[in-house]
Amino acid sequence: MIHQDKEIKNTKIKPKSACCCSHDEPAHSDNDGHDHGHDHENNADGSLFKIFLPAIISFVLLLIAIVFDNYYAKNWFSEYIRIPWYIIAYLPVGLPVLREAYESIVKGDFFSEFLLMCIATIGAFAIGEYPEGVAVMLFYTIGENFQGLAVSRAKSNIKSLLDQRPDEVNILEDTIAVKIKASDVKIGSVIQLKAGEKLGLDGELLSDNASFNTAALTGESKPDTKVKGETVLAGMINGNTVALVKVTAAYNDSKLSKILEMVQNATTKKAPAELFIRKFAKIYTPIVVYLAIAICLLPMLFVTNYVFSDWLYRALVFLVISCPCALVISIPLGYFGGIGAASKNGILFKGSNFLDSISTIQNVVVDKTGTMTEGVFKVQEVIIKPEFDKEEILKLVNALESRSTHPVATAIHNHVGQIDSSIELSDIEEISGHGLRASFNEKELHAGNFKLLEKFNIKYDIDPTSIVYTTIAIAYDGKFAGYLTIADEIKEDAKETVSKLKSLGVKLTMLSGDKTNVVQFVADQLRITNAFGDLLPEDKVNKINEILAKNETAAFVGDGVNDAPVIALSTVGIAMGGLGSDVAIETADIVIQDDKPSKIAMAINIGKQTKKIVWQNITLAFVVKAFVLILGAGGLATMWEAVFADVGVALLAILNAVRIQKMRF
Repeated sequence: MIHQDKEIKNTKIKPKSACCCSHDEPAHSDNDGHDHGHDHENNADGSLFKIFLPAIISFVLLLIAIVFDNYYAKNWFSEYIRIPWYIIAYLPVGLPVLREAYESIVKGDFFSEFLLMCIATIGAFAIGEYPEGVAVMLFYTIGENFQGLAVSRAKSNIKSLLDQRPDEVNILEDTIAVKIKASDVKIGSVIQLKAGEKLGLDGELLSDNASFNTAALTGESKPDTKVKGETVLAGMINGNTVALVKVTAAYNDSKLSKILEMVQNATTKKAPAELFIRKFAKIYTPIVVYLAIAICLLPMLFVTNYVFSDWLYRALVFLVISCPCALVISIPLGYFGGIGAASKNGILFKGSNFLDSISTIQNVVVDKTGTMTEGVFKVQEVIIKPEFDKEEILKLVNALESRSTHPVATAIHNHVGQIDSSIELSDIEEISGHGLRASFNEKELHAGNFKLLEKFNIKYDIDPTSIVYTTIAIAYDGKFAGYLTIADEIKEDAKETVSKLKSLGVKLTMLSGDKTNVVQFVADQLRITNAFGDLLPEDKVNKINEILAKNETAAFVGDGVNDAPVIALSTVGIAMGGLGSDVAIETADIVIQDDKPSKIAMAINIGKQTKKIVWQNITLAFVVKAFVLILGAGGLATMWEAVFADVGVALLAILNAVRIQKMRF
């Protein structure tokens, strides 16, 4: 009875009145786009009472009838009253399913679960098993309602993302705050963000500093302090001071909008298990129907005391048992739960298929800068010869490097501080691949690599190869004055990442375009065996190809524009979403929002747990169904046992599927 395209969707439909299918998630969608849905969140009044009201009415009427039939018999409860009573008990839960069956047939889908449930229950009425006919439809309805509730719970993590942006924001117009719709705000407008308010659009912080809760984007509630000029994103919650933010992106172009789009589209990319069930349904459902017909009719050729009603009853029991709701709902629900659990932890899977792919990854290849290191350079050492004024040299270098946009210049500026306005440099020249030169007080100033000093025949008395970090050599008045070392700091959870990946049995490789000795130095600190430096983008592609050529799976983790080709090539591409470029994020299959490398191992673990739960449900459903089907075909199981087996297995599978929401990774 598997409906071929019964799956979880984000599409909203009109609720059906007094119907077990009055909600839209998970949606039973046929090829024509007709949705038989479940949306408890979009129910008319959102109350559980209204959702279960048809089942409650049916249950009360059924209970009264059973009492009159078996425990408190009354003469007036004759067939003329008894049959209509059971029919009335059947209608609240049966009519919606009868309608669904009719609509499915009109659309060309004959073998739907709705038709099978109708055949089973109407057949029970035909042979006089009225209580069982009502009970089958009643418990089927209850099971459907619980499925809808389970999906609503699975949606809650992703739904929290949808609620992060405010509908309205305060815009400053002539120093006066005016409240307007967030979607109407233009780029360049200034938002006044009060303490505790959520930012509605991406922008640049105009205030000197402000503290933000970034849980909506990263899954981390730890405050993140921003300073003037830094980027702040929609969904961030302002701390305890008023902040001013200049809007830099339209409402629909914000980073959070892209996140929401990714998450909303995630369920459209199906995992192999979901595709398997869909294909299996095309074969399974007709076979079930024909077997039921065979169980009913074939015995008349072999059984001497054949009684049609007895064998019809067995066939109806067989139909009820064969209804694999547990498979139909728990598989997509399991993957949906995995996507939700990952989103809660700041990991965005762009499809349930990537949950499966990441679970079988054998190699993780990481880019050094921005993945295992902070991607922010800092001055480590300042070595200035005694014959030079250290403070003066640093001020001169700071002034010279301020003409460059290179991260090294930013590191020097952050170390030295404000540029001395009294320093006036002249004849400033940038020499490609070497560094910068200028004149000050008619003396030459050079700052760059040691090739720059060699170019101008300036002698130095150290071995540059003995210095691990990136080095800025300095010369003043034709003499070697000293050097600065600049390095990218290792992320605090990088060592934890290596340890977790090793415990998962995953091989780790680190690639970088940085100098080999720098890469090896970082690799030694992190205890990474395979590390390669001095690589161009095409060299990284070749490294991934070498792994794939061994028929091994590989996930590549990067953040830069130049990482996009290798992200696309790998089995699973992972992008660092905080510092990562839009190209890398767009190309990647998985996005880590807080740039923590430890989330790589978490993503693998979530994938493994999700796949484990899905296959537990598949195994549970098949084993129990097969066992009870044999009993039913042999006349050893009644319709009561059949319906409890069906609903029981479905509920167990649902509870198992939502379990991932409570797991700690």
